Amino acid sequence: MLYRPLAVVASVTAVAVGFAVAQAPATPTPAPPVETPPVVVFLGDSLTAGFGLAAEEAFPALVAAALAARGTPIRAINAGVSGDTTAGGLRRLDWALKNRPQVVVVALGANDGLRGQPLRSIEDNLRAIVERAQATGAKVLLGGMLMPPNYGGEYASGFAAIYPRLAKQLGVPLVPFLLEGVAGHPELNQPDGIHPTAEGQRIVARNVEPYLAELVAAAPAAGGVKVGR
Repeated sequence: MLYRPLAVVASVTAVAVGFAVAQAPATPTPAPPVETPPVVVFLGDSLTAGFGLAAEEAFPALVAAALAARGTPIRAINAGVSGDTTAGGLRRLDWALKNRPQVVVVALGANDGLRGQPLRSIEDNLRAIVERAQATGAKVLLGGMLMPPNYGGEYASGFAAIYPRLAKQLGVPLVPFLLEGVAGHPELNQPDGIHPTAEGQRIVARNVEPYLAELVAAAPAAGGVKVGR
Protein backbone atom coordinates (compact mmCIF):
# COMPACT_ATOMS: atom_id res chain seq x y z
CA MET A 1 0.00 0.00 0.00
CA LEU A 2 1.27 3.48 -0.94
CA TYR A 3 1.29 6.06 1.84
CA ARG A 4 1.36 9.81 1.16
CA PRO A 5 2.51 12.38 3.67
CA LEU A 6 -0.38 14.09 5.39
CA ALA A 7 0.87 17.49 4.23
CA VAL A 8 0.64 16.45 0.58
CA VAL A 9 -2.89 15.08 1.03
CA ALA A 10 -4.01 18.27 2.75
CA SER A 11 -2.51 20.36 -0.02
CA VAL A 12 -4.28 18.39 -2.74
CA THR A 13 -7.57 18.62 -0.86
CA ALA A 14 -7.24 22.38 -0.47
CA VAL A 15 -6.57 22.80 -4.18
CA ALA A 16 -9.60 20.66 -5.06
CA VAL A 17 -11.87 22.66 -2.79
CA GLY A 18 -10.57 25.93 -4.15
CA PHE A 19 -11.15 24.74 -7.70
CA ALA A 20 -14.72 23.74 -6.87
CA VAL A 21 -15.43 27.13 -5.33
CA ALA A 22 -13.93 28.92 -8.30
CA GLN A 23 -16.10 26.94 -10.69
CA ALA A 24 -19.41 27.47 -8.80
CA PRO A 25 -21.81 29.58 -10.88
CA ALA A 26 -22.38 33.07 -9.60
CA THR A 27 -25.85 33.83 -8.21
CA PRO A 28 -27.65 35.82 -10.93
CA THR A 29 -28.74 39.32 -10.01
CA PRO A 30 -32.54 39.46 -10.34
CA ALA A 31 -33.87 41.94 -12.86
CA PRO A 32 -35.59 44.91 -11.28
CA PRO A 33 -39.37 44.59 -11.29
CA VAL A 34 -41.26 46.64 -13.83
CA GLU A 35 -44.79 47.91 -13.65
CA THR A 36 -47.20 47.10 -16.43
CA PRO A 37 -48.97 50.35 -17.35
CA PRO A 38 -52.61 50.58 -16.26
CA VAL A 39 -55.09 49.48 -18.90
CA VAL A 40 -57.59 52.20 -19.82
CA VAL A 41 -60.61 51.31 -21.95
CA PHE A 42 -62.33 54.17 -23.75
CA LEU A 43 -65.92 52.99 -24.24
CA GLY A 44 -67.59 55.34 -26.67
CA ASP A 45 -69.02 56.09 -30.08
CA SER A 46 -67.68 57.80 -33.22
CA LEU A 47 -66.31 60.70 -31.17
CA THR A 48 -64.07 58.21 -29.37
CA ALA A 49 -63.33 56.13 -32.47
CA GLY A 50 -62.10 59.27 -34.27
CA PHE A 51 -64.55 59.15 -37.18
CA GLY A 52 -62.91 60.29 -40.42
CA LEU A 53 -59.44 60.40 -38.88
CA ALA A 54 -56.46 58.10 -38.36
CA ALA A 55 -56.45 56.07 -35.14
CA GLU A 56 -53.57 58.09 -33.72
CA GLU A 57 -55.58 61.31 -34.18
CA ALA A 58 -58.47 60.17 -31.98
CA PHE A 59 -58.49 61.55 -28.45
CA PRO A 60 -57.74 58.23 -26.67
CA ALA A 61 -54.39 57.95 -28.48
CA LEU A 62 -53.68 61.64 -27.92
CA VAL A 63 -54.40 61.38 -24.19
CA ALA A 64 -52.19 58.29 -23.94
CA ALA A 65 -49.34 60.14 -25.64
CA ALA A 66 -49.75 63.16 -23.36
CA LEU A 67 -49.74 61.00 -20.23
CA ALA A 68 -46.66 59.10 -21.41
CA ALA A 69 -44.87 62.39 -21.98
CA ARG A 70 -45.50 63.37 -18.36
CA GLY A 71 -44.24 60.02 -17.10
CA THR A 72 -47.59 58.29 -16.58
CA PRO A 73 -47.90 55.76 -19.41
CA ILE A 74 -51.11 53.82 -19.99
CA ARG A 75 -52.21 51.06 -22.34
CA ALA A 76 -55.13 52.69 -24.09
CA ILE A 77 -57.80 50.52 -25.70
CA ASN A 78 -60.05 52.47 -28.04
CA ALA A 79 -63.45 50.79 -27.77
CA GLY A 80 -65.25 53.47 -29.74
CA VAL A 81 -67.83 52.27 -32.28
CA SER A 82 -69.42 54.70 -34.71
CA GLY A 83 -73.15 55.06 -34.22
CA ASP A 84 -73.13 53.31 -30.85
CA THR A 85 -75.61 54.15 -28.12
CA THR A 86 -75.66 53.61 -24.38
CA ALA A 87 -77.56 50.35 -24.99
CA GLY A 88 -74.89 49.22 -27.42
CA GLY A 89 -72.15 50.15 -24.99
CA LEU A 90 -73.85 48.13 -22.29
CA ARG A 91 -74.01 45.11 -24.60
CA ARG A 92 -70.31 45.45 -25.40
CA LEU A 93 -69.24 46.01 -21.82
CA ASP A 94 -68.40 42.39 -21.02
CA TRP A 95 -65.98 42.33 -23.95
CA ALA A 96 -64.37 45.57 -22.78
CA LEU A 97 -63.99 44.30 -19.22
CA LYS A 98 -62.21 41.17 -20.44
CA ASN A 99 -59.23 43.46 -20.93
CA ARG A 100 -59.14 43.85 -17.11
CA PRO A 101 -58.93 47.65 -17.23
CA GLN A 102 -57.91 49.68 -14.22
CA VAL A 103 -59.87 52.63 -15.64
CA VAL A 104 -62.90 52.81 -17.94
CA VAL A 105 -63.71 56.08 -19.69
CA VAL A 106 -67.42 56.12 -20.55
CA ALA A 107 -68.18 58.54 -23.39
CA LEU A 108 -71.64 57.56 -24.58
CA GLY A 109 -75.06 59.12 -24.98
CA ALA A 110 -74.62 61.51 -27.90
CA ASN A 111 -76.32 59.20 -30.38
CA ASP A 112 -79.12 58.46 -27.92
CA GLY A 113 -79.80 62.17 -27.61
CA LEU A 114 -79.63 62.84 -31.34
CA ARG A 115 -82.20 60.08 -31.87
CA GLY A 116 -84.45 61.40 -29.10
CA GLN A 117 -84.19 58.27 -26.97
CA PRO A 118 -86.05 58.33 -23.64
CA LEU A 119 -84.00 60.07 -20.98
CA ARG A 120 -84.78 57.36 -18.44
CA SER A 121 -83.34 54.67 -20.71
CA ILE A 122 -80.19 56.66 -21.32
CA GLU A 123 -79.64 57.17 -17.60
CA ASP A 124 -80.39 53.54 -16.74
CA ASN A 125 -77.92 52.29 -19.35
CA LEU A 126 -75.16 54.63 -18.22
CA ARG A 127 -75.77 53.70 -14.59
CA ALA A 128 -75.51 50.00 -15.41
CA ILE A 129 -72.27 50.53 -17.35
CA VAL A 130 -70.65 52.46 -14.51
CA GLU A 131 -71.81 50.09 -11.77
CA ARG A 132 -70.71 46.97 -13.64
CA ALA A 133 -67.29 48.47 -14.34
CA GLN A 134 -66.94 49.48 -10.69
CA ALA A 135 -67.88 45.96 -9.60
CA THR A 136 -64.68 44.69 -11.24
CA GLY A 137 -62.60 47.14 -9.24
CA ALA A 138 -62.08 49.53 -12.15
CA LYS A 139 -62.24 53.26 -11.68
CA VAL A 140 -64.60 55.11 -14.02
CA LEU A 141 -64.40 58.50 -15.70
CA LEU A 142 -67.70 59.75 -17.13
CA GLY A 143 -67.70 62.03 -20.16
CA GLY A 144 -70.60 64.47 -20.14
CA MET A 145 -72.58 65.38 -23.24
CA LEU A 146 -75.03 68.13 -24.18
CA MET A 147 -77.79 68.39 -26.77
CA PRO A 148 -78.36 71.41 -29.04
CA PRO A 149 -81.25 73.63 -27.90
CA ASN A 150 -83.19 72.86 -31.09
CA TYR A 151 -84.02 69.46 -29.54
CA GLY A 152 -86.31 71.30 -27.16
CA GLY A 153 -85.42 73.01 -23.94
CA GLU A 154 -86.97 70.39 -21.70
CA TYR A 155 -85.29 67.47 -23.43
CA ALA A 156 -81.92 69.25 -23.68
CA SER A 157 -81.90 70.25 -20.01
CA GLY A 158 -83.07 66.81 -18.90
CA PHE A 159 -80.34 65.19 -20.99
CA ALA A 160 -77.65 67.48 -19.61
CA ALA A 161 -78.69 66.72 -16.03
CA ILE A 162 -78.11 62.97 -16.42
CA TYR A 163 -74.32 63.12 -16.27
CA PRO A 164 -73.71 65.22 -13.14
CA ARG A 165 -76.47 63.35 -11.34
CA LEU A 166 -74.89 59.97 -12.08
CA ALA A 167 -71.41 61.24 -11.25
CA LYS A 168 -72.59 62.41 -7.83
CA GLN A 169 -74.66 59.33 -7.04
CA LEU A 170 -72.01 56.83 -8.17
CA GLY A 171 -68.98 58.74 -6.92
CA VAL A 172 -67.14 59.07 -10.22
CA PRO A 173 -65.33 62.08 -11.72
CA LEU A 174 -67.04 63.87 -14.59
CA VAL A 175 -65.72 65.67 -17.63
CA PRO A 176 -68.54 68.26 -17.67
CA PHE A 177 -68.75 68.43 -21.48
CA LEU A 178 -66.56 66.22 -23.66
CA LEU A 179 -66.79 68.62 -26.61
CA GLU A 180 -66.14 71.82 -24.65
CA GLY A 181 -64.42 74.29 -26.96
CA VAL A 182 -65.20 72.17 -30.04
CA ALA A 183 -68.98 71.97 -30.42
CA GLY A 184 -70.38 74.93 -32.33
CA HIS A 185 -67.02 75.83 -33.88
CA PRO A 186 -67.22 74.98 -37.60
CA GLU A 187 -63.45 75.20 -38.08
CA LEU A 188 -62.95 72.43 -35.48
CA ASN A 189 -65.52 70.07 -36.96
CA GLN A 190 -65.71 68.05 -40.15
CA PRO A 191 -68.23 69.07 -42.85
CA ASP A 192 -71.01 67.13 -41.06
CA GLY A 193 -70.74 69.61 -38.21
CA ILE A 194 -70.73 66.79 -35.65
CA HIS A 195 -67.38 65.03 -35.72
CA PRO A 196 -64.23 66.89 -34.63
CA THR A 197 -61.32 67.49 -36.97
CA ALA A 198 -57.82 66.48 -35.91
CA GLU A 199 -57.46 69.83 -34.13
CA GLY A 200 -60.85 69.36 -32.50
CA GLN A 201 -59.77 65.95 -31.22
CA ARG A 202 -56.69 67.55 -29.68
CA ILE A 203 -58.96 69.86 -27.71
CA VAL A 204 -61.11 66.94 -26.59
CA ALA A 205 -57.93 65.20 -25.42
CA ARG A 206 -57.00 68.26 -23.36
CA ASN A 207 -60.50 68.22 -21.84
CA VAL A 208 -60.08 64.61 -20.75
CA GLU A 209 -56.41 64.48 -19.77
CA PRO A 210 -56.42 66.14 -16.31
CA TYR A 211 -59.31 64.01 -15.07
CA LEU A 212 -57.80 60.80 -16.39
CA ALA A 213 -54.36 61.66 -15.04
CA GLU A 214 -55.74 61.73 -11.50
CA LEU A 215 -57.42 58.35 -11.88
CA VAL A 216 -54.37 56.74 -13.45
CA ALA A 217 -52.10 58.06 -10.71
CA ALA A 218 -54.32 56.34 -8.14
CA ALA A 219 -54.74 53.12 -10.12
CA PRO A 220 -52.59 50.02 -9.42
CA ALA A 221 -50.39 48.54 -12.10
CA ALA A 222 -52.13 46.13 -14.45
CA GLY A 223 -53.13 43.07 -12.50
CA GLY A 224 -52.41 44.97 -9.29
CA VAL A 225 -48.86 43.60 -9.03
CA LYS A 226 -45.37 44.32 -10.26
CA VAL A 227 -44.18 41.87 -12.85
CA GLY A 228 -40.56 40.83 -13.27
CA ARG A 229 -38.97 40.53 -16.66
